[in-house]
Amino acid sequence: MSLATRNGTGSVDAPVNPPKVVRQRRVRPGLLGLAVLLIALGGLGAAFAVTSVRATGSYLAVARPVEVGREVTAADLITVQVAGGQGLRPVPAGRLDEVVGKRAAVTLVPGTLLTLGQITDNPLLGPDQQQIALGLKTAQVPARQLHPGDKVLLVSTPDRSNTGDPAAAGTRFPATVIDMVSPANDDKVLYLALPTRDVPAVVALTAQARIAVVLTEAA
Repeated sequence: MSLATRNGTGSVDAPVNPPKVVRQRRVRPGLLGLAVLLIALGGLGAAFAVTSVRATGSYLAVARPVEVGREVTAADLITVQVAGGQGLRPVPAGRLDEVVGKRAAVTLVPGTLLTLGQITDNPLLGPDQQQIALGLKTAQVPARQLHPGDKVLLVSTPDRSNTGDPAAAGTRFPATVIDMVSPANDDKVLYLALPTRDVPAVVALTAQARIAVVLTEAA
């Protein structure tokens, strides 16, 4: 590069600034590999989520009502397709033969998926026990929903018309809950395993609306 001087002596070469060298940042191989790994894992996670949502399995569902204690038959069940199903533990359709012949541990409601906890091989009634169904008002049972296996006391309430009735003193009858259902009228139907000797007295007290239920031990 040349510049002209003021006295006309001619041009002289002006110094030229050297070009700036920009240092390139070195990319650490470890960080680059980590970034690639995270991208790959993100893609796999997205693919797994889509697959989980779209995955469909065949499971057993209840086709018609099955009362507590009754044996489950193939006609009581249907096969349904369920997508996802996370958090659920329904019985796979391939285990139908394992289910048929077992007894309902609770009332099986049509349209619901069947779980292993709803059926049992164990006898619902012990020696010298009978099953009894009590139709009770909401005020006669504990506020907590009763479950199979709960221990309760059936307590007789006083008969104001007969003070000489021995049951008026609050006779207690121990029982075990088999199931409890709530009909549309908001009453309660309580299925109990009761010692055979107590059944006649409890039936008579129930007919007189003189039974209250006390929860003593939760299952």
